Amino acid sequence: MKNLVISPAIEEKITLKHQITRQDVEQCFLNRARSYLTDNRVDYQTEPPTEWFIAENNRGILIKVVFIFDDGLIYLKSAFPPNSTEIRIYNTISIPY
Repeated sequence: MKNLVISPAIEEKITLKHQITRQDVEQCFLNRARSYLTDNRVDYQTEPPTEWFIAENNRGILIKVVFIFDDGLIYLKSAFPPNSTEIRIYNTISIPY
């Protein structure tokens, strides 16, 4: 995914803290089966809006991917294993394809 932008700081964080690679994130975008959700929490609102989804990588590991889409580019904000509340919210609110 040439339009996926991951800053060195974010890449270091997701790799060291969560053992998630760029390839894992790209796989999640390709494997996504439900719609994106917008983060509406007051402390996390951005312009353009922060969006997120949960999908499996090719090894079957669930990952929550948080990003901003701007001018054709996807700026990764974070990627990490989702907790049970995030999974429940995503599966309840997002629309399957």
